Amino acid sequence: MTWPIPSFDAIRSGSSRVPSAAASAGKGFCPMLPSLFASHGLPTLATEPHSYGRFLGLLASRLPRPRAILIFSSHWEAAPQRVGTSVYYETLHDFFGYPDELYTAQYRAKGDMALAMQICLQLEKEGISCELDDKRGLDHGAWIVLKLMYPDADIPVVAMSVNPGLVPEEQYRIGRALGALREQQVLILGSGGTVHNLGKLSWQETAADEWAIAFDEWLSACLETWDTHRLFRYDLEAPYAKDAVPRAEHFAPLLIAMGAAHTGKKAKLLHRQYQYGSLSLSSWMFG
Repeated sequence: MTWPIPSFDAIRSGSSRVPSAAASAGKGFCPMLPSLFASHGLPTLATEPHSYGRFLGLLASRLPRPRAILIFSSHWEAAPQRVGTSVYYETLHDFFGYPDELYTAQYRAKGDMALAMQICLQLEKEGISCELDDKRGLDHGAWIVLKLMYPDADIPVVAMSVNPGLVPEEQYRIGRALGALREQQVLILGSGGTVHNLGKLSWQETAADEWAIAFDEWLSACLETWDTHRLFRYDLEAPYAKDAVPRAEHFAPLLIAMGAAHTGKKAKLLHRQYQYGSLSLSSWMFG
């Protein structure tokens, strides 16, 4: 059984009929979790009130509680695939020039060695090389989204790297190789950004840039129809692709999260807004 996808309006209003994890367990079944993509925006989302941060918290409250979270962050670039095995993750403040309170923020999530080993075995079974890593902490691409969704840091986490050098088909394949974990109440979460070009931000701008909207609308059409043929050629076919995705590291987590729902092939846009003209704050649910 797959998890029913609530609309954003239902999540925002609290009217969604998605049952709690406890209610699901009481009825004798555990529905398969969706996979998610969430933009992480600027680090200040972690400490400043923002409608997108509230949305992520509400979204988490409407989903069944996962037993573990597998998170691919655009800010951990490595090849081959790295799989985090920390007992407790250090909180990495991998940014500069922000308010002091951001540098004291902590998200002390515990790891899950057994799940990390299972992930490696599954990837290797599909011919995808990977290495365990017990040194790497949680970068801001990971801990900001986790802190907004699950602020108590009481769910085990396995941090995953991304390799922006892989073609889109290979990114999707990584997610597809791990999709069965959703049946084991593991939340597969990609953190990045569909439009992420810091060089094109308008720091005084409040309205969304038309070029950013055009790219995201093209992307939505591909995701909602599961048109991987066009999607995998986004750099050639999408309007303003070079502006929206100057490097692939923030786009890769979206493809991985999508691949994790290959068996269901359903996609729903839950939220979209923009910071400073073009920095996309979007959330997609797959499966």
